[in-house]
Amino acid sequence: MSIEPASGERFLPARRALADDVYDAVLALLMDQVIEPGSRASIDGIARQLNVSPTPVREALARLESEGLVVKRALKGYTAAPLLDSEGLRQLFEMRRLMEPYATRNAVGELTPATLDELEELCEEMHRSGAAAQSGEDRFNDYKDFADQDAAFHRIIAEHSGNLLLSDAIARLRSHMHQYRIYFKHGVVDETSGEHEAVLEALRAGDAEAAEQAMLDHITKSYHRISASLEG
Repeated sequence: MSIEPASGERFLPARRALADDVYDAVLALLMDQVIEPGSRASIDGIARQLNVSPTPVREALARLESEGLVVKRALKGYTAAPLLDSEGLRQLFEMRRLMEPYATRNAVGELTPATLDELEELCEEMHRSGAAAQSGEDRFNDYKDFADQDAAFHRIIAEHSGNLLLSDAIARLRSHMHQYRIYFKHGVVDETSGEHEAVLEALRAGDAEAAEQAMLDHITKSYHRISASLEG
């Protein structure tokens, strides 16, 4: 079952996947800014709102801390990570520009036909979920599928780079998920999906230089889209 958090509501996550459901619910509270950036994320308060015990909430927050979406401070508990300002955004994309094109180059020749097919399916799913999200209400549940598919596309490529530390570093940049909200406010889903297809085409062709360049182009264009949206 899906959980759609909103301020003042209570939820009953399914028993079979309680930890994952609570994680998704807390993530949505953060993405929808029910828990505002920089504010305290109270374990007991969230547990009451979701109608669950504190244990799965504590586990969810620990997981979100590892992804950079909440921060834990001694004696103060968890707070929601602040949104990136323009300089933080620039630094984030500078890191992505340094790491992901290199990882993509290294993945050429390491992706099996089945994995390439998986990446193609993700591209197709992104078109579908992106179109569906455009008709939503600008809440996390409207664009969660697209965000997950986008993250999976980049994660799979990084995992085949032959460098575990590099793959882990790329995965830890998940804190940029807040940017998806900007994507859907400004209707640039098709551009993102098309750029992924260009990366996939180069990977299928076994062209390491083209794959590296396609990923660099994608990340650069993403940065310009997001920074322009923030300025607007």
